[in-house]
Amino acid sequence: MPKTYFNYIGGKWGKAKNAGTFEDRNPADTRDLIGTFPQSGPEDVEAAYRVAESAYDAWRLTPPPMRGEIILKAGLLLKKRKEELAQVMTREMGKVLKESRGDVQEAVDMAYYAAGEGRRLLGHTTTSELKNKFAMSMRMPIGVCGLITPWNFPVAIPSWKIFPALICGNTVVFKPAEDTPLCASLFVEIMEEAGLPGGVLNMVHGGPQAGRAVVRHPKIRLISFTGSSEVGAEVAEYCGRALKRCSLEMGGKNAQVVMADADFDLALEGALWGAFGTTGQRCTATSRIYVEKKIFERFRKALVRGARAIRIGNGLKPGVQMGPLVNQDQLRRVQGYVRAGIEEGAKLECGGRIAKKSGLERGWFHEPTIFAKTHPDMKIMREEIFGPVTCLVPVRSLEEAIHQVNNTSYGLSSSLYSRDVNRAMRAIRDIEAGITYINGPTIGAEVHLPFGGVKKTGNGHREAGETALDIFSEWKSVFIDYSGRLQKAQIDVD
Repeated sequence: MPKTYFNYIGGKWGKAKNAGTFEDRNPADTRDLIGTFPQSGPEDVEAAYRVAESAYDAWRLTPPPMRGEIILKAGLLLKKRKEELAQVMTREMGKVLKESRGDVQEAVDMAYYAAGEGRRLLGHTTTSELKNKFAMSMRMPIGVCGLITPWNFPVAIPSWKIFPALICGNTVVFKPAEDTPLCASLFVEIMEEAGLPGGVLNMVHGGPQAGRAVVRHPKIRLISFTGSSEVGAEVAEYCGRALKRCSLEMGGKNAQVVMADADFDLALEGALWGAFGTTGQRCTATSRIYVEKKIFERFRKALVRGARAIRIGNGLKPGVQMGPLVNQDQLRRVQGYVRAGIEEGAKLECGGRIAKKSGLERGWFHEPTIFAKTHPDMKIMREEIFGPVTCLVPVRSLEEAIHQVNNTSYGLSSSLYSRDVNRAMRAIRDIEAGITYINGPTIGAEVHLPFGGVKKTGNGHREAGETALDIFSEWKSVFIDYSGRLQKAQIDVD
């Protein structure tokens, strides 16, 4: 029988105030009901805020190394339960088991990194312009933070937000995605087992109503949101009016460039992985591929052949390389983009259909899809599809390729395959993106480096790495005058 799960508020598990629930089903086989979860509303968010606010003073006064010890223990527990979490993740959102294990490993890595920051949380000491005066800066926590996470990385992305928020001394109201609520519950369960005090981390399940309540709560001081650019713009608009700190990590229209001097097989492997890994449901997925004309036809044939060979199915089964889309709405969205591409005159090289072979009838499966003969103004070239669809475009030179890569309203990830170091350095300098890979695919971030993008991809903040601390802490400048007399900075002395 499917299990009933609960919210986590003040160190206790309980139902939503209105007792409403929603179902969590396996996208590879919708007959598989994983469980039912609370459909939370503003009352639940208010309850979560109250206990988070009550826990704040004790947590911010806990020495950062002690906070780090709890996060380190959580990382060790995540590692111990890696296979369990990966199995649940594949069942909840569909990506193949190998990728789900990688998702959990990313959270393990983030725990280790954040725990180490508990021994650092570096500020700066500097000189003063006045005699007998000491100056420094230090990090201070912000307060109660509202964290809203997506379904495509249901353990990794919560770790990117929760661990830095906690190590900085904040308390948290966490609203996970509806499509992956069990991953979130297990994550919180691990934090509880690691010894996190009650009230420091609180979780409310639910849909848009719960998310809006978190964003619009008048006393939640910070919102960290990962999701679509459309929803992110609404979050930013409200936070701007409320003068609330806001960190947004949103969409991408990422491009890979393949020059004629590239390692052909390596570039091909990177394109297939970047475009169809996680069924294209990554903000860093390779949505556009620019190939130098000298090798375009050869690359096109090889890419189509590789896409057709991808084994689609339930990600829990051995040998499967690509799982389903996360839900029916996402499948309809991808089909809508395929129709738009055809109507606008793009050439469908392969795929384009809902996958209906034996064993796939009960899930949201779509074929790996490649378009050619596109134009930069086409919808499939401009908008984030978030599915297994990519566009293949010939270019005459690196300069043309970089111009096309930058011809987008997004700017998250990018990639160049070339053996020419001079080309590599020009691409690094000239591509407008938060991430550039040389001889690697557009996907595959590492937790100790900043993650985020430019233009519509975000609002200037970066997650992961030391830069994440800048989201979740305030800078305080401190001046200590031991001269024993009034000294006036910037005032001429007679």
